[in-house]
Amino acid sequence: MTTILHVDSSPLGTASVTRQLTASIVEALVKADPAATVVTRDVAANPPAHLDGELLQVVKLRNLEGLNDRQRDELALTDALVDEFLAADVVVIGAPMYNFSIPTQLKAWIDRLAQAGRTFRYTEKGPEGLAGGKRVIVASGRGGVYSTNPALAGLDHQEAYLRAVLGFFGITDVTFIRAEGIGMGPEAKDKALAGAAKEIEGLLVAA
Repeated sequence: MTTILHVDSSPLGTASVTRQLTASIVEALVKADPAATVVTRDVAANPPAHLDGELLQVVKLRNLEGLNDRQRDELALTDALVDEFLAADVVVIGAPMYNFSIPTQLKAWIDRLAQAGRTFRYTEKGPEGLAGGKRVIVASGRGGVYSTNPALAGLDHQEAYLRAVLGFFGITDVTFIRAEGIGMGPEAKDKALAGAAKEIEGLLVAA
């Protein structure tokens, strides 16, 4: 049975383009595989705490002696997030572009997933991803147009970062469904959403 992890990160609620896209993507995937199980993770509504010094010692460096209540709770949350991610066959991520990058809530989630020995490991030949074999579909919302504009491509630290970190985890099957130019007026936004909808329809063929 296929497990789909549906991750949203926009704090805009019903006004969010990426939430609209992830909902359509998941709907298309379930249409193609009605027996699939969908697990929802809203990192905007329930954001993981950013890794301050107290948490970094535990969550990343795994110094586990003398933990306080907060550290124990955050360690348990981290392990649960990693378990959830690794258990998914397909991960659908809503990733709006904020200031050329991703929302801090989404970055906080990724920081929890980056666990040596679980999603990657270091070897004598360099880092090795341990989370391969899954498919990731990213709904990318952008106010401007970056993918086809060489002058702006260098400002894209959103998709470039996501490809890099997912690749570091060993995931190479990554698809981006883009809605670009949504900040350039109603007509441009409608055109972007229509284009994204066609790409989502194509997922039924590729699923």
